[in-house]
Amino acid sequence: MRVFLGAFGDPGHAFPMLALGGRLVARGHTVTFETWTRWREHVEAAGMRFVAAPEYPVFPTRERPLKPYEAVVLATAETRPSVRSCAPDVVVHDILTLAPAMAAELEGVPVATLIPHFHPSSAPGAPPYALGARPPRSAFGASLWRAMEWPVEAGLRQGRAELNETRGRLGLPAVTRLHGGISDRLCLIGTFPQLEYPREWPAGVHVVGPLIWEPPSDDVEPPAGADPLVLVAPSTAQDPAHRLVRTALRALDGEPVRVLAATNRRPLHRPMRVPANAKVCDWLSYGRTMPRCALVITHAGHGTLARALASGCAVVAVPHSGDMGENAARVDWAGVGVRLPWRLLSPATLRLAVRRALGDPSLRARARELSRWAAVHDGADHAAVLVEQLAASAPQSSG
Repeated sequence: MRVFLGAFGDPGHAFPMLALGGRLVARGHTVTFETWTRWREHVEAAGMRFVAAPEYPVFPTRERPLKPYEAVVLATAETRPSVRSCAPDVVVHDILTLAPAMAAELEGVPVATLIPHFHPSSAPGAPPYALGARPPRSAFGASLWRAMEWPVEAGLRQGRAELNETRGRLGLPAVTRLHGGISDRLCLIGTFPQLEYPREWPAGVHVVGPLIWEPPSDDVEPPAGADPLVLVAPSTAQDPAHRLVRTALRALDGEPVRVLAATNRRPLHRPMRVPANAKVCDWLSYGRTMPRCALVITHAGHGTLARALASGCAVVAVPHSGDMGENAARVDWAGVGVRLPWRLLSPATLRLAVRRALGDPSLRARARELSRWAAVHDGADHAAVLVEQLAASAPQSSG
């Protein structure tokens, strides 16, 4: 079959779609992938056809006052010819990339949504998504979260109104569901089911497991010795001053561990002191490094978190912004690591968090359970099969 993929260009969104696209190619399908130009080499190396995605700023600026849904209208006009020329049997779009979904709907092509993290909705009585709170442990706690449902729903209704305004400008009918940008036919959730709070999923929603991909890179040897290896794996999008890496180097200087840290090829604006038990590199392969680690310190971006758990590593989650607080709450709830709020980050607090994580064998035991699950539940393969089923179930046109 022919498949058209569209994804936001940040690694946390582009990489899971690259994993899906590569698996679809391996299963014999023709795949076109629209994303940011920075990933062109990797898209083509995986056997896919690359299409440059329209890149519009998603927040108004003085020079270009463009609102998010206005950007979707412009992007859809650019993406639709690419979808039409591809003539796909199915389109899969990233949750942050609506233009391919809109273009597919205009062309009468079935649409699937890939969510490369936890589902953004909450079950009744659970805390709102992205708040970073754990589920209630009492009836009183559940009643407090239920009181939050009305203002949360009011915000979702406003978002639906803006979405329907956009759909109307494109000639598409309005939607009634609150998360109207997510396909109601097939929604792929690329995370561990063990990290999703218990709930009943509607038809068409599948927690397939993490979709893991990384660009090729050279091996980096860790510091010599037999002490536990701790990897500092910061966000590729946040913390440009390298506060997490700098704090970790200070916190673990002299501790009975070996430290390997990456700067993700981001410039150092001032010198970084590296202690004798540590090594700092520009970039490294998580896939080859994490299986050798006892612990991963991370901002709790979902991709890094998923890779660490798939490798059987416990984590210290220091959430910076966005959905990282939610990811850190799931780490704490699932018993696979320690959560340290960003505002409390210091050498002393991080040192205590690392000691606690390494000193509690249950955390790594639980992480290894998730690793064993991932070894027999391939998220990319599961997602590819569901995409095939959606394409096969779609009515065939006479043309």
